[in-house]
Amino acid sequence: MAQRHSVTIIGGGVIGLTTSFALWRAGHEVTLVEKQARIASGASRANGGQLSYRYVAPLASPSAPFEALSWLGRSGSPVALHPNADLHQWGWMARFLRSCTEARFRAASSALLTLALESQRELATWRDQGLSGFDWRQPGKLILYRHHASFAKAAKGLSDRQSQRLLTPAECAMIEPAFAALAPELAGGLFTDSEEVADCHAFCLKLRDAMQGHERFRLLHGSAALERSGTRCLVRLNGVPLPSNRVILAAGLASRELARPLGVGLPLYPLRGYSLTVTPPASSLPEVSVTDYDRRVVYARHGARLRIAAMVDIGKSGARGDERRLAQLRRLAQQTLPEAGPYDRAEAWAGERPATPDSVPIIERGPCDNLLFNVGHGALGFTLAPGSARRILSLVGETM
Repeated sequence: MAQRHSVTIIGGGVIGLTTSFALWRAGHEVTLVEKQARIASGASRANGGQLSYRYVAPLASPSAPFEALSWLGRSGSPVALHPNADLHQWGWMARFLRSCTEARFRAASSALLTLALESQRELATWRDQGLSGFDWRQPGKLILYRHHASFAKAAKGLSDRQSQRLLTPAECAMIEPAFAALAPELAGGLFTDSEEVADCHAFCLKLRDAMQGHERFRLLHGSAALERSGTRCLVRLNGVPLPSNRVILAAGLASRELARPLGVGLPLYPLRGYSLTVTPPASSLPEVSVTDYDRRVVYARHGARLRIAAMVDIGKSGARGDERRLAQLRRLAQQTLPEAGPYDRAEAWAGERPATPDSVPIIERGPCDNLLFNVGHGALGFTLAPGSARRILSLVGETM
């Protein structure tokens, strides 16, 4: 490496930790700042854990404006849109709708796929060099389609016909016997054997443990603030200056407020998601990663546990809304995979994923000479994190 830098990364979720790890491996001095008492306690805590590198289509699609009409106020839909008086929501939605053209959808899809495959390669490098202990597996991904229309659309839009196999309902049952009882309700399925799963929270802890105690890494907890000093960005931690010659903002949704004093309006909005974690009998654990497409529910095994994740709420807040959605998820899981219950004893989670209008994360230089952004990964944070960190590493040497 030509030159070592002192780098401060703000945000201790999967994006901040992978960024820290990539820079630390490259020989930089890294300070990671996390506001909460524990790392990875927000959107990285209990997400689905599917590393679906070839399934990273943006939420903003040509059909989304029509689907949005059915989302309005419907708490039972996979994506629920709840308009409110937040001007930021309306600005974000306007940009979202502008991203729904066919050309922009294709551009965003291509950008996400490129980054996802970079991320898969980077994670493979880290694993080859000893990173382990986070329930990583490559069991493949099975997508189940209940409706003939959605199955036909999937068949028409295959992105990699060499690795993606169309299946009959009977073949779906053979690939994953845990879902065999669902076969009479299916139109078909799609299987990709190269897709992976892992536990995001355990991954974050392993990244921290790999760096912890090393002289070039320190983890600080407290409230960070950014301010301009000429052409450079300064960091204050609990009001005290924190010296650093490079600053990387990777604080998820909180990045929006942190960037505001710099005159930057990051186009981030929370997409709330939900999950349940159960420890079912071994006989009912699915081996492969499964997505129930028409219900938008994912099932991923992490060791002896099963993670069930679903739903997107746009513009919804409050604990009451959480409980209704979690109850809905329990019902869907009970209907689909009853042997894996009882779901009333499942560990429940709800988290807000910071999304851009076109679903493409912001990985670029900021308005100050020494500032970089690594934000806006939405529901794809875990999938895209190692590749995003790799891109940040290439940018660090270019900042002043």
